[in-house]
Amino acid sequence: MDPLQATLLFSGFAILLALGVPIAVSIGLSALLPLALSLDTDVALTTLAQRMATGLDRFTLLAIPFFILSGQFMNRGGIARRLIDFARALVGMLPGGLAFVNVVSGMLFGAISGSAAAAAAGIGSFMLPRMEEQGYDRNFGAAINIASATTSLIIPPSNILIVYALASGGVSIAALFMAGYLPGLMVGGVLMGVSGVIAFRRGYPVDERVRAGEALRRGVAALPSLFLVVLVIGGIVGGVFTPTEAGAMAVLYSLILSVGIYREVKWRDVPEILVEASVMTSIVMLLIATSMAFSWVLAYERIPEAITEWLLSMGGGRIATLLAINLILLVAGTVLDMTPAVLVFTPMLLPVAVGLGIDPVQFGIIMVLNLCIGLCTPPVGSVLFVGCSVAGTRIGATSYALLPLYAGMIVVLLIETFFGHLWL
Repeated sequence: MDPLQATLLFSGFAILLALGVPIAVSIGLSALLPLALSLDTDVALTTLAQRMATGLDRFTLLAIPFFILSGQFMNRGGIARRLIDFARALVGMLPGGLAFVNVVSGMLFGAISGSAAAAAAGIGSFMLPRMEEQGYDRNFGAAINIASATTSLIIPPSNILIVYALASGGVSIAALFMAGYLPGLMVGGVLMGVSGVIAFRRGYPVDERVRAGEALRRGVAALPSLFLVVLVIGGIVGGVFTPTEAGAMAVLYSLILSVGIYREVKWRDVPEILVEASVMTSIVMLLIATSMAFSWVLAYERIPEAITEWLLSMGGGRIATLLAINLILLVAGTVLDMTPAVLVFTPMLLPVAVGLGIDPVQFGIIMVLNLCIGLCTPPVGSVLFVGCSVAGTRIGATSYALLPLYAGMIVVLLIETFFGHLWL
């Protein structure tokens, strides 16, 4: 590893981010700097362009636009309201019932839409006014909504797990999807436990009990939405179709559900939904292209090997090294959005984790759990910003209300780090 080129790579990236340059451009330019130093400028530009194109030339990546499009149909199709009604029938009568409803709704809606920001906006816009009407603190409601929305990135189908599979060089998407269920449910359970304690201590009201017949009716209404998860995961695990084909099936099913069954999306709305999904897809694909070029430069400069040797030579043992990796990812999650963070840090830290005996599937879940906490944390917490915007709260006050929830999520992270191999 050339120290000068490594310095150019990382310092250039940090400076460009600090100047407010878009993340994809920052990644691409910082990858170009060391190449331009070691190669002719024209050759460096050609090499970078080739690596960007090669990075996108993967059949697996087709799953991402499909899941984005199906999520857009689900967001518009009245799914959130039906899932919230079902969640209120399940847990609304417990102490701090509406906080529990928010968590369960976030988990259900997130598992269907695959988007934390969509879950925070869709569930928050419906739940937060009702929580405030019953005397819940607005910052507390916003905090619960923000934290529970991140479970959508752990519970499959999850676009970020597909991105990790790409960055890791071939980890099974089906294995990642199956490995995400238990940690995602654990995060939801911890959030419910913490919010229940807070709600009990503050004396928040209990939601009215729903009769069995009404609960059954709400369950039946939500069943078509919940079946999407069964369709996608069951099809992949059962070998009926690949993750990419599962994405196409998700689009077809969500279109039928939103337009034909629930009828909350009109045919005239479809072009607008297609445009929105295309814009989101283009942003993600540009990030992936520049990040794959960045990862190639890392490998070309042998930086992952140097980081591996440095971390393993610190002499702190397996536990200390794993804690150091988690700390690096937690800090990275506060300043980087999830997709570029996964693409940048996977090739650097995965070899270290494998050297410590961590399965690549387990490490993918560890990485996503770390970065989910970052999405709720300033200064670049995209879900934090969405949740605060929906709730009309200040970032500082909501971040303070999030502190006990951060603690609960970190507990799950540590459990997954040291015991996650037991349920692979």
